[in-house]
Amino acid sequence: MDTREVVESYYDLANKGDWSRWCDLFAPDQVMDEQLAGRVEGRETLRSMMRGFPDMYSSFANVPRHVVVEGGQAAVVSHISARTRGGAGIEAEVVNYFRVVDGLISYMANFHDTVPFHVLDPDPRS
Repeated sequence: MDTREVVESYYDLANKGDWSRWCDLFAPDQVMDEQLAGRVEGRETLRSMMRGFPDMYSSFANVPRHVVVEGGQAAVVSHISARTRGGAGIEAEVVNYFRVVDGLISYMANFHDTVPFHVLDPDPRS
């Protein structure tokens, strides 16, 4: 897959909730700088984290609004609409940066407003 196809698959699989195949888009030695989870190194670490994702959300959609691809890099502006298992709604604007090598995501970073995600942590001190 080329970079655009990888990025399109990233959103398609996420929106289908197919987290196993979504994780397969990442290189075994991938690095992700995730704004809420911190630095995640290795595809199997990511896979382990994503196993719990369906327990957090009753619905989740990350819809791309603007995609820029240049060679092995991409930036995507998207919008997340989600509902927690407890019924709280989340609406957030997001920017993801991707580096793709040999058809796999080797590095990814995301940037978004963290305030909507506070519903996941009921402790207001955190």
